[in-house]
Amino acid sequence: MIRRHLMAAAAIATFGASVPALAQSNEIRIAHVYSKTGPLEAYGKQTQVGLMMGLEYATGGTMTVNGKKIVVIEKDDQGKPDLGKSQLAAAYADDKAALAIGPSSSGVALALLPVAEEYKKILIVEPAVADSITGDKWNKYIFRTGRNSSQDAISNAVALDKEGTSIATLAQDYAFGRDGVKAFKDAVKKAKIVHEEYLPQNTTDFTAGAQRLIDKLKDQPGRKIIWIVWAGAGNPFKIADLDLKRYNIEVATGGNILPAMASYKQFPGMEGATYYYFGIPKNPVNEALVSAHYKQFKSPPDFFTAGGFTAAMAAVTALKKTGGDVNTNKLITAMEGMSFDTPKGQMTFRKEDHQAMQSMYHFKIKNDPAFAWGVPELVREIKASEMDIPIRNKR
Repeated sequence: MIRRHLMAAAAIATFGASVPALAQSNEIRIAHVYSKTGPLEAYGKQTQVGLMMGLEYATGGTMTVNGKKIVVIEKDDQGKPDLGKSQLAAAYADDKAALAIGPSSSGVALALLPVAEEYKKILIVEPAVADSITGDKWNKYIFRTGRNSSQDAISNAVALDKEGTSIATLAQDYAFGRDGVKAFKDAVKKAKIVHEEYLPQNTTDFTAGAQRLIDKLKDQPGRKIIWIVWAGAGNPFKIADLDLKRYNIEVATGGNILPAMASYKQFPGMEGATYYYFGIPKNPVNEALVSAHYKQFKSPPDFFTAGGFTAAMAAVTALKKTGGDVNTNKLITAMEGMSFDTPKGQMTFRKEDHQAMQSMYHFKIKNDPAFAWGVPELVREIKASEMDIPIRNKR
C-alpha cells in the first residue's frame, strides 16, 4: 500500500514538472528589454506599444505562429547598462526567451551584445542607434531593425552637404552622440566641419555650449549650420534663444518624437532627414499602424512606435520561415538577407552585419497651426540603394 502511494505521488510530481515544459514548447517567448522608466522612458513606451501592435498585425490577430502562442516578457533596464545586462541574462536563462528585442539606449545595447553571444540567442536591436552595435562590437546573434548612426548621418548629409557651408555639431557625450557625429563627418564631402560640441546627457542649460558653437561659426563665410544630435531629456533647441539669426546661423537636425518636434515649429524651412513620420510613407502596413493607433489612442503613431512595429514584423517573418522553430541557428539562417514589410516599406537584413537596410526621408519643416509640432514635409525619399552604409564589423 505504501509503495503504491509513493508511485502515485511520483507520477503526480512528474506530471506537474512536465506542465511548464509542455507550456513552453507551445510558446514562443520573446523578451522586450527597454527603458520602461529612466531618461528614455518616452522612447521605450512607444517601442512597446508598436511591438504589441506589430505582433498583432503580423500574426493576423492570433498572436500565434504555426500554432505556438507568442508570449512577450517585459524587462525594464531603466537606461542602465549593468541592469540591462542582468535583465537580458535572466530573460534567456530563467524566462527561457527564445529571442529578445531592445533596448532603447545605445549604452545599454552595447552591454547586451555579449550576453546574446554568451547565451547563443538572437537579439533584435530596436531602437538603439550607435554604429558600433552592428560595427566593431557586433556578433552574429545581433540583428538591428532600427536605423544606425550612419543611416542617420548619410541621409542628413544628403540634405546639408553643400559647397560653401560651415557646420558645427552639438551632441550628447556618449555612444549615440559620438557615433552620430563621427558618421556625419565621414559622410560630409563638400561642407566644412568647424567644431564638435559634446555635452552631458542630462544637460538642461545649453548657454555655454551654444556660445562656443557661435564663436566657431559667426565669422565663417557662406551658409552656417549647427547640426544637432540629441535624444531624451533636455531641449538643445533653446540655443535659438541666443539670437542665432543675428549671425545668420541656422539649425538642422534629424527627426524625433512628436513632443520633441514641438521645438521645430520655431524653425520653419529647417531641413534634415528622418527615420519616420507617420504622414510620409504610403503603404498598407503604415496605413494599418496609423489606423490602429488612432483607434486605440486617438493620436498618430510616433517615431519609436514604428520601430517597435518593425521589430515585430521582422521577428514574425523569421518565425514563419522556420515554421515556428526557435532554434537559433535556423533563425539566423532565415534572417540573413531576409526582406520583410514594415511601416516604412520593405527592409532587408544585410548578410554581413545584420543591419536593416531601409529608406530615410529628406524633409523641410512647415509650421502648420493644425499641429502642435513642426511638420516634416517630404522633400524626397532617400532609398537604401542611394546610401553607401559602411560595413564596420571586424568579424
